[in-house]
Amino acid sequence: MFTFIIFIAVLSILVFVHELGHFWVARKCGLKPEEFGLGMPPRAIATYRDKEGKKKTVFGGKEIKDASDTIYSLNWLPLGGFVKLGEDDTEVNDDPNRFANKPIWQRAIILLAGVTMNILLAIVLLSIGFMVGSPQIVNDDIKRGAIIENKKIQVAEVLSDSPAERAEIEVGDIILSIDGEKFTSYNTLRDFVNNHNGEKLNYKIKHGDDIIHKEITPVTIEETGKGGVGVGIVETAIVKYPFHLAIWNGITKTFLLVWLILIAFFELFKSLFTGNGVGVDVAGPIGIATITGQVAKMGFIYLLQFTAMLSINLAIINALPFPALDGGRVLFLIIEKFKGSPVKKEIEGAIHYAGFALLMVLILVVTVKDISQYGDFFRGIWDKVVG
Repeated sequence: MFTFIIFIAVLSILVFVHELGHFWVARKCGLKPEEFGLGMPPRAIATYRDKEGKKKTVFGGKEIKDASDTIYSLNWLPLGGFVKLGEDDTEVNDDPNRFANKPIWQRAIILLAGVTMNILLAIVLLSIGFMVGSPQIVNDDIKRGAIIENKKIQVAEVLSDSPAERAEIEVGDIILSIDGEKFTSYNTLRDFVNNHNGEKLNYKIKHGDDIIHKEITPVTIEETGKGGVGVGIVETAIVKYPFHLAIWNGITKTFLLVWLILIAFFELFKSLFTGNGVGVDVAGPIGIATITGQVAKMGFIYLLQFTAMLSINLAIINALPFPALDGGRVLFLIIEKFKGSPVKKEIEGAIHYAGFALLMVLILVVTVKDISQYGDFFRGIWDKVVG
């Protein structure tokens, strides 16, 4: 249930910020959206101004016909929010408040505002992470002015058929001490183990929330020719930055993530079109929910970083020129620009509905895959629902 609640909270933030972007830019362009809602229908309460300028409040899903401006609503389903822009309106008139009557460039920036807001959200979240302090590998990439705290030695790799693997050491484990001696430097730990090659050593290790003790005897590692237990280790620490550096790092890291995710999408589509299948794992709602819960248990800063990555993914996916997505609607605006007139709303609407249906089928297929992969999670939620 913890996983479910965290997932809903993260998803709601991402969707609400996205819709807020559409709404805010629409208002700046002189458009009065029909409704802006927090959460998804059915409606719980709404407030608006009638045609005489009086403020009114309505409870429940009662139809509102006398609104002179945007209706602001609070809805029962806690899933982000929505904005009604009227982009699918088929009525033809000269109303300046009609979405289709706005210049093409204004309609484009309104449609892409959600994508922009998700990118900005990622920058904000990563910047907060850099200010609060985030776990990083201590290397030359850490910029001058950083504050380094809680330095530790962490396992980054475990060689197969090594003393460490036989002792069930795992990636992510923290080496607290060896024979009672503590280490914060990679070089001193490596030299200590090499100097005690062939001797039984008592490792004190933090494995998740547990402290465990392992007796491991170093052997000569073929790759290095030195004594070791078969682990790759890195120095990690909580790294904080002052405000100005945190903001700059938040910006640069966000666009680095955008670039890396774009490359990943390119490789994914390349594999699909060349008939090589999907070479990477693709997670659906259940998979993302499971990962979100796992990340949340690791700590607030990890959840912050993961939410930023999800926000970037949402931005990139929505920017794709695919029907029903923001990028697909912008594609029709580009066609309108070159054609000199808009595509018939009936045709555009049918294409968007077809695209939406295809997306739903894709989500269904990925969800079925998630259920088979994350069956325990799915059964846990079901037990809580029916129990």
